[in-house]
Amino acid sequence: MNAPVTLALTLDRLAMRQRAEISSIDWDAMSENEGARLRALGLDEGVTVEKLHKGMFGFNDPIALKVGRMMIAIRKSHAATISVVVPA
Repeated sequence: MNAPVTLALTLDRLAMRQRAEISSIDWDAMSENEGARLRALGLDEGVTVEKLHKGMFGFNDPIALKVGRMMIAIRKSHAATISVVVPA
């Protein structure tokens, strides 16, 4: 029996309205305060997120996410440090 196929990518590349699970976060790529803020917003390994929308005018910053029942916004540069897996 084959194992389920998953797609691995970073959160900034996740499609709109796509749900994914955070597989890892490169905490070293951000300051301690930025990391603490993301943790306080509920972002950590194993959490399911959904990309809701991104900023306007071609900058695509910030990115709005659904985390649990909350909607939060994070910078695109931070989203690029968050690896996610999308179940197939």
